[in-house]
Amino acid sequence: MSGIRWILTCAGCYALYCLLLFLLQRHLIFPSLFVGLPDDPSLPEFVERLWVSVPGAKVEGWFLPSDISKESPRPLVIFAHGNGELIDWWPETFRGLNRRGLHVLLLEYPGYGRSLGKPSQKNIARAFCAAHDLMTQRPDVDASRIILFGRSIGGGVACALASQRSSAALILTSTFTSLHPFARRYLAPSFLLRDPFDNKAVVSSYAGPVLIVHGTHDTVVPYAHGKALAQAARHSRFVAYDADHNDCPPDWEAFFDVLVDFLEQTRVL
Repeated sequence: MSGIRWILTCAGCYALYCLLLFLLQRHLIFPSLFVGLPDDPSLPEFVERLWVSVPGAKVEGWFLPSDISKESPRPLVIFAHGNGELIDWWPETFRGLNRRGLHVLLLEYPGYGRSLGKPSQKNIARAFCAAHDLMTQRPDVDASRIILFGRSIGGGVACALASQRSSAALILTSTFTSLHPFARRYLAPSFLLRDPFDNKAVVSSYAGPVLIVHGTHDTVVPYAHGKALAQAARHSRFVAYDADHNDCPPDWEAFFDVLVDFLEQTRVL
């Protein structure tokens, strides 16, 4: 009987562990950083602030206009950041794309920074779809040349958006195939995942060109994930950097040259 009790005790402890992971997983995936920031941030003068409202969420967006040909519609990059970041961190970096003739939209996640709501794959995708629809109505945006760009968990956001809205190209940096392998890291069954972000499935069915970028020494999302995404895509270019997770790419200006070359070679630009 002692052996049966031991087995039952272990099974009960494992079941409790899985229950806790199920309940807390979104706090692990989406830390909801810096809640309660000042309502009126000190914005760079080139940033246009906007808000996107969807059921259960109101998210902040920063539009960075192209420096070139403001009289005619320009391509737009919609950027989704990592799970431990905010849109506040990115305007100066993405000015590099403005100088190369592209608009950029930085959109926050529900529950992050000044944005309201709770982060989840469904809620974030809903907000990004609404932002996509809003931006394609602008006369200064070329709706036929929307480029989706995601970093880390943002790659999952970009793929979720790509599965629901049209786009001209998809760019994924330091992105995973899905979150199922990460569930196994925690010794938990993957069916418990509430936000699986099955990026490989989206990439494999995506008709447009895909640029995959990954660090060879990525300790958060293994390099093999980037290779697998590139192999799954119909039309892909894979770029590897001698970098870890948070320093990939190591030189953003040099990477933007690669990005623009990719868009030109695939006739998006």
